[in-house]
Amino acid sequence: MPVAAVQGGHAAAAVERDRHRLRTSNDPNDPSHPSSPSSPSRPDARLPHVLIPGCGRAYEARWLVEHGFAVEAIDFSPTAVAVAREQLGASHADIVREADFFDFTPAREIDWIYERTFFCALPPAMRPAYADRMADLLPRGGVLAGLFFVTHKPSGPPFGTSLDELHRLLDPAFECLREREVDDSMALFAGVERWLEWRRR
Repeated sequence: MPVAAVQGGHAAAAVERDRHRLRTSNDPNDPSHPSSPSSPSRPDARLPHVLIPGCGRAYEARWLVEHGFAVEAIDFSPTAVAVAREQLGASHADIVREADFFDFTPAREIDWIYERTFFCALPPAMRPAYADRMADLLPRGGVLAGLFFVTHKPSGPPFGTSLDELHRLLDPAFECLREREVDDSMALFAGVERWLEWRRR
């Protein structure tokens, strides 16, 4: 897919995600619906550097920093970045930056990419580019792990997916280590979120 098409599609997705996350009550990162990366599972705590793409309000970023992880959180949306920095406060605001996931240079090698509501916010046509970029960013043994919206929902965002589609996209470069149901989702995702862990081949 041409870079311009990826960036253009991502820009449109970011605008729609702003509307979905920041201006409605269905914000999957709202603190009244906590979901720490440790529930129901998380990758090896020895992994030191975590990237959170499409971080939104970055509540998970705070949890990870407070538990000793080095965190780099990015979002394409200036509005989301401003909100994230405000809620993180002066002590952690610098971990968030405005950047395009498909065209940025990480501050250092990434060990774990934490997925939550980024995949489901992208137009489905961009999913092959998502898989390719994840493979580019993670070294051998690196982990892509987080919460995926596994349900039939072709309209969105959030856009649904299936385990079969995720395997088609990710199996060429990743090995699926774990898949679990999630029992503490907010109402929007109740019963259809899955925690998945993928290791870079």
